[in-house]
Amino acid sequence: MTATAVPPVRERSATPRWWPGAGASAAVLSLLIVTVLWAGNGGPAELTGAGAITAIGRLTGLYASDLLLLQVLLMARIPLVERAFGQDRLARWHRLTGFTSFWLMTLHIVTITVGYAAGANALTTLWDLIWTYPGMLLAAAGTLALVMAVVTSVRAARRKLRYESWHLLHLYAYLGVGLALPHQIWAGADFTGTAWARAYWWTLYLAAAGAVLAYRIGLPVWRNRRHRLTVSRVVPEGPGLTSVYLTGERLAELPVRAGQFFHWRFLNGPGWTRSNPFSLSATPGGDELRITVKSQGDGSSRVAALRPGTRVFAEGPYGKLTGESYAGEPVVLMACGIGITPLLSLLGELPYRDGEATLIYRARGEEDLAFRGELDWLASRRGVRVVPLTGPRAGRASWLPSSLATHGDVEALRRVAPHIAASRVYICGPEEWAGAARAAALDAGVRPERVHTELFAW
Repeated sequence: MTATAVPPVRERSATPRWWPGAGASAAVLSLLIVTVLWAGNGGPAELTGAGAITAIGRLTGLYASDLLLLQVLLMARIPLVERAFGQDRLARWHRLTGFTSFWLMTLHIVTITVGYAAGANALTTLWDLIWTYPGMLLAAAGTLALVMAVVTSVRAARRKLRYESWHLLHLYAYLGVGLALPHQIWAGADFTGTAWARAYWWTLYLAAAGAVLAYRIGLPVWRNRRHRLTVSRVVPEGPGLTSVYLTGERLAELPVRAGQFFHWRFLNGPGWTRSNPFSLSATPGGDELRITVKSQGDGSSRVAALRPGTRVFAEGPYGKLTGESYAGEPVVLMACGIGITPLLSLLGELPYRDGEATLIYRARGEEDLAFRGELDWLASRRGVRVVPLTGPRAGRASWLPSSLATHGDVEALRRVAPHIAASRVYICGPEEWAGAARAAALDAGVRPERVHTELFAW
């Protein structure tokens, strides 16, 4: 957004409300199908005999495989899925299905080994299974890759890793899925026992592989060849804060809305292979895009050194922090730190009336409040009420600074935004802060479907 005009709002159809329910139903249906296929291959009959442990091992292995493939589909960045759920919700489900499939896989390994051992040494049996059964050596390697992905996804481990390192290690989950496929086809009776089983599992594997190839690789390559983004200029915005302006071809045709983000790679030397997620900080619609980056890790620190003309590879757009469901209500936007960027973009796009938008901007100090000129313009030209809240964090989980810690979260929100209960609320910031802000908005009477969040977490 510039200080002279507001870009026109891009008209895009809202996501049908039945999509999320249909997606969740499809996931449950897949588990039911797996159960029916297992039952059709004699599974229930074995539960009452000596092979009960092995039968349980077969079923847990099938569930683990199904959830693992659903996990791949969740994060394959399929546009319809992204629009229906948004990356925040998809990331939560991805973690839930990932950990669930891992523990089911562990149970599968234990029960199959114990069942085949039949009272003999289980470790010896496991070793024999790995070395003598078709595809089991590859499956063991795949299991190790999945273990590494799971271990580095535990919150305590993630806090000690740079985003770039975590992202690279996490990609080994794809390797794990690929290495597990041969053992399931060659040695898995439940995969090959019937024509229906073969059709189901091959369809699911090909769908997961096709989605990754099409939407993680094919679509980004096509869009980047079409739009050819390059850095046009780099502008310091404040301490450790840098804006990057990008130009390209046919940007008006790029299917992006205010509030969304891309995964960016700057092709200027070492580190170009690692992508970082940054939101647009200006309303799209003209001949430029803008992102604003806070220097935190290796990828974000490189941004300040970018030079005009640097080629850029972008994947996206992603995210549901958009105005697609906005129906003209008053608007309350709550930002913490660099979370101001997508909300600033939204302020330029949403067609709110004069005086019906409130921006609550949380920062550590006055010097950390960025985009003062643009915020002053929005206040004077569009009637946005800007409420800066500065100071260190409160001693409890709260969206308020310590100077206001004596006030309740809900009471303070109602004072700052008296019309909060009738508003549509957009929240962006660190995970704990955003959770406190969302809880305050809901307790203040905002309907859940009117609260939209984007978390700056991974």
